[in-house]
Amino acid sequence: MSVQTFQSVGARPAPISTEGWISWCRINLFNDWKTGLGTLAIGAVLLALLPPLFRWALLDAVWVADYTVCHEASGACWGVVREKFRFIIFGRYPFTEHWRALVCTVILLTLIIASCMRACWKPWLAAVWVLGLSFYFVLMRGGVLGLSKVDTDLWSGLPLTILLASLSMTMAFPLALFIALGRRSGMPAIRSLCTIYVELIRGVPLISVLFMASFMFPLLMPQGFSIDVLVRVLAGITLFAAAYMAEVIRGGLQAIPKGQIEAAATLGLSYWQTQRKIVLPQALAMVVPGIMNNFISTFKDTSLVAIVSLYELTGAMGMAMNSDANWRPFRIEGYLFIAMIYFIFCFSMSRYSLWIEKQVNRGTQR
Repeated sequence: MSVQTFQSVGARPAPISTEGWISWCRINLFNDWKTGLGTLAIGAVLLALLPPLFRWALLDAVWVADYTVCHEASGACWGVVREKFRFIIFGRYPFTEHWRALVCTVILLTLIIASCMRACWKPWLAAVWVLGLSFYFVLMRGGVLGLSKVDTDLWSGLPLTILLASLSMTMAFPLALFIALGRRSGMPAIRSLCTIYVELIRGVPLISVLFMASFMFPLLMPQGFSIDVLVRVLAGITLFAAAYMAEVIRGGLQAIPKGQIEAAATLGLSYWQTQRKIVLPQALAMVVPGIMNNFISTFKDTSLVAIVSLYELTGAMGMAMNSDANWRPFRIEGYLFIAMIYFIFCFSMSRYSLWIEKQVNRGTQR
């Protein structure tokens, strides 16, 4: 009988740390020689471009609202933002009534932020939205309570951008949901109607839809009957966004195994019970990135309403620059300013999308 003796095992190297910025750089920037070479090349380009850009944007920049100083400076003229700030943000809305536009913007942003918080996902949220929007339109339009009346064609700037984006997204989502379900319906008439709608809307650019809604649609109305241009534009953006969003949702519906639907039918669930309790919760969770991508695209597409003489943030900035020849050479700084505003909103929606994904996928995480 052999006797086994104990033999110690030599010390092994400690595992490589995967935490900290050094480990992150090693994994993501210098994982192999190709990645490292690409990192060095991009770093060299940034080193060549960033110092002049930093000098133009900050070191040599002019911050005072004096166009004579700006014309003599070699850097950026951020004084144009200071000089035209209220015109860029509120556009053609009467200058003395800018406080009304500011209050309405704060109200709308508060409603949007509250709708993104889980603690506010209560039945009363819909009533709060109705009250908030009612107050928004009353305060913006005026004509009551001693407020001067402001026609909707003077609504512009950031308040108009947020209004068009939020309302069109809110109305487009349920419409897109029913269209996506209609395209998978067993009734040929409904399926064909939804298919024609999606293909027709997706086959033309948004500018064409806005043009039709603003100029062609009134020609089809009875004489003496007209719909406000803001309502027509809002309807056009909503219909356009719904067509694209419907295809995103339809992709999620097709990903649901047919066996689940058959099992629901075996249990005696109706069509709408199956969709509400089994199909839609899974399908919508799968397409959260696509839906949020559609929301971001819709938010940026509101800049096209200038074609129908509604000047949102981009249009208001263009008007601010074109109305004053002294500041017209510094429109680049103005566009960079509104680009920052668009980035803040779009980046916030992107971060919120990631949070939603984590919430809906919590049951599948390990």
